[in-house]
Amino acid sequence: MGGDDATVLLVEDEEALLTIYSRWLSPQFDVKTASRGSEALDRLDETVDVVLLDRLMPEMTGDEVLSGIQSRAADCRVAMVTAVEPDFDIIQMGFDEYLTKPIERETLLDTVTELVERGNVAELSRQLYALTRKQSLLQSSKSESELANSEEYDSLTRQIQQVRADLDDSLDEVDDADLVAMVRELEEETGEDPR
Repeated sequence: MGGDDATVLLVEDEEALLTIYSRWLSPQFDVKTASRGSEALDRLDETVDVVLLDRLMPEMTGDEVLSGIQSRAADCRVAMVTAVEPDFDIIQMGFDEYLTKPIERETLLDTVTELVERGNVAELSRQLYALTRKQSLLQSSKSESELANSEEYDSLTRQIQQVRADLDDSLDEVDDADLVAMVRELEEETGEDPR
């Protein structure tokens, strides 16, 4: 999920903002738009990497859309983009970023780029965990000569090296606060403390 491959679902009931945000994002990302919450949930699929979600919308609020996204266990990052100043109710909400309107072009682009990178790191971490788990299982059940003579094991080792290199590259683009958040997320997903 690199920048040009990433898909952003932009959910905004104000047509002027929907048009502006879409213009800002479309040179760098594939952009889907929705002007209502129900429409957003209809357009949400496995291709969506980042959702930019207005909080105050008629018919279905952004909070309700966020709950719908979470109930589907969608593998995407969500940024609330709203005129609502944050209050204590945000503590229980499962979003990744919160932007208060008015929002400048650079802020919006930087936020989406950062959320895409976070998603890259999370996906690569999951891949690395699964691959190294397979490697560990094979190492505990096969002899060294069996491992050395296996093309499948050699391919697995190369895959692990490639995913580690990709993960290192992605981590170089993520700041420390994001890294801490991703480690906590990985702990929750795997049930393990990676330290």
